[in-house]
Amino acid sequence: MTNEDKDDSPMKCRERRRRRIEMRRLAAICSAGPTFPATPNIYTTGMKRIRTAENADLGLSPTSSSEDLEASSGSPSATEETDAVPVFGTMSFPGRSRVMEDAICVRTSLCRPEMNRRRPVHFFGVYDGHGGTRVASLCRERMHVLMEEELMRVGSKRESECAVGNSNNSKEDQQEEEERWRTAMRRCYERMDEVALNTCACGSVGYQCTCHSMEAALAGSTAVVAVLTADHIVVANCGDSRAVLCRRGRAVPLSSDHKPSRPDELARIEASGGRVIFVNGARVEGILATSRALGDMYLKPIVTAEPEISFTKRDPEDECLILASDGLWDVLSNDLACEVASECLREGSPRDASRGLSAMPQKDDEEALYASAAALLTRLALGRKSADNISVIVVDLKRTY
Repeated sequence: MTNEDKDDSPMKCRERRRRRIEMRRLAAICSAGPTFPATPNIYTTGMKRIRTAENADLGLSPTSSSEDLEASSGSPSATEETDAVPVFGTMSFPGRSRVMEDAICVRTSLCRPEMNRRRPVHFFGVYDGHGGTRVASLCRERMHVLMEEELMRVGSKRESECAVGNSNNSKEDQQEEEERWRTAMRRCYERMDEVALNTCACGSVGYQCTCHSMEAALAGSTAVVAVLTADHIVVANCGDSRAVLCRRGRAVPLSSDHKPSRPDELARIEASGGRVIFVNGARVEGILATSRALGDMYLKPIVTAEPEISFTKRDPEDECLILASDGLWDVLSNDLACEVASECLREGSPRDASRGLSAMPQKDDEEALYASAAALLTRLALGRKSADNISVIVVDLKRTY
């Protein structure tokens, strides 16, 4: 044994750990070949591969399956291969909960609707289930499919309406465009709620099975979905998961939590004949801590699945988009989450002067950056004693996609 092997100084330990991590990363890439690893954490469609983020020093492992982040493209076109897609990192961890009820879904280049001028849209969703994993899993499997159908349906209708004349950039046209997006998002949530209400825990549709009806009636899920285009970020939210935009180093909330204690939600619940009872916090009928959700048959129509939708124009100063379940937001403020993510991305940015000021970062560098940001936010939430599942998506917004 050499003196170097005996040296347990912090610097030597860090160096040995860095080498082990790099060896694992290279081994994972080489062994993956044309197939996907079982536990992906980063997805990059432009390079047609999935890589597992290294979190050995965190003691964490991503819980989403490769199906969660599998690409789903619209109709093939000659320019599709040259279209850039967002770089992002994800982390989904059960935390201190014994059951993992969160789910994540990412679909870059989901479709090319006419109302987006046949350019690709990218889909990001975080679902926080309760009463079991059934509804969150259904959302992961079906929500993006319904979204694609609704976006393409509105696009087809718009194409026929605009057969005569050219559209202009008037305020009325912009409002009409925004309303078309809102209509598609609302219809998607409405259809997803119908699927959740009519699918049993065993997978049977319409309860044509021997399962007890309460198995399905007690399950539900929040849903925060972001649809990213080259010009806008459209966010739909139902529940207390949240989307936050980091712009110029500051947090810009793109959704508002649906809590029973929120004055307008309290008024809506009471108008529907429901009550808000304080049992370890404000809860609908003393049971559910969120006032809107998909599923939850036994609390309809008090708990509604209607989403609130924000339509945000992208800005050159946008840094990243954070979508996460309440396991993160219960212990981190919007400002702190954006500060941590922004600092992580800035500190990890390539600073090799030989590349020149105009050189773009390498793709591998960007992948690692956004995976690290998602993992760091998760670790911080765990350090702050978050008691819930934690799911985080961090999306690059510094480029046009």
